[in-house]
Amino acid sequence: MDAIKHFFSIVWDQFTGFWGFGPLIDMYKTGDYSSLHTLQGIESAIGPVIPLILFLEIIRALFYKKFKAIHYKISFFTYVFNSFVGRFISIAAVAFCIGLFEKYAIIKTSFTWYWLIYGYVAWELSHFVYHYLAHKVRLLWCLHSTHHAPEAMNLSVTYAHFFLEAPYADVIRTSICILLGVNPALLFFIMFIDGTWGAFIHVGENILKKAHLGFFYRIILTPAHHRIHHARNPYYMDTNFCNLLNIWDKVFGTYVVEKDDIPIEYGITRKMKPNSFTDAYFGEFTTLFHDVRKAPGLKNKLLYLVMPPGWSHTGEHKTARIIRKEFLESTNDQRVMAEPELQSLS
Repeated sequence: MDAIKHFFSIVWDQFTGFWGFGPLIDMYKTGDYSSLHTLQGIESAIGPVIPLILFLEIIRALFYKKFKAIHYKISFFTYVFNSFVGRFISIAAVAFCIGLFEKYAIIKTSFTWYWLIYGYVAWELSHFVYHYLAHKVRLLWCLHSTHHAPEAMNLSVTYAHFFLEAPYADVIRTSICILLGVNPALLFFIMFIDGTWGAFIHVGENILKKAHLGFFYRIILTPAHHRIHHARNPYYMDTNFCNLLNIWDKVFGTYVVEKDDIPIEYGITRKMKPNSFTDAYFGEFTTLFHDVRKAPGLKNKLLYLVMPPGWSHTGEHKTARIIRKEFLESTNDQRVMAEPELQSLS
């Protein structure tokens, strides 16, 4: 009987944890709302927003008869699996990096509005580095690919991650920010903003059709930009790595806007078992294992781990950079060939 109660207690904790109602329920029970004056209290109040929007997204899809449970399958099972595996690894990783690198920070900052600007620019750089490497290093792509596996965009996609990706991401981002002098308290505040916005930019077409967000489209990365990042179209591959501020995408030439004549196709380029959680979660590791096993020599085996997805020891590379370059060249060739014909019609 105690085991059954314990099981349902775990289920209840997971349920309230997903919806973010736990802290609010505790505040209601105690009648003490003073924590709303703190960052933790604000996080508790805002926590349910993303799950609530996800709920509205599903309701609207049902109303317009566009809901397909299969679109949420990978995200749902990933969230459930991750809830019981490695729940506290990220917290430990962040604490470890702060303790290890804080004494080597190049400058000292404080929790003030002007350092917030500096801190957020530093954070976006660290996020760009983590995200870029996740697409350009095969082993890290195996961790990140689960997030790109869903073939439809909706808020549930924000929960679709391999359980070791968050620790890897937090180690990279925390280490860079701490070395650049971002105050730990300020860093946690930035993480809260980034996490909330990072979830929102996965909002589906059922809530926001175009998701440009008006004039914000020019100054920040909106859901429309992030939908491009999740596209497998050659033109959109490996672009828009930032999360909120688009400055580093523009600096490094990875910033792209959506083209009306290239509709977004979500998912990854590898042929997958349709809507399979196991393939989305472990498929890239399986493919990598087969490539490493077949590769001749230790050097080639190691290269498969660190080179971009699509790299081959045979030289017949199909990396995102090559695929995108070939697409752009073919598109330009078609335009050049079409120009005389267009001139003759004018």
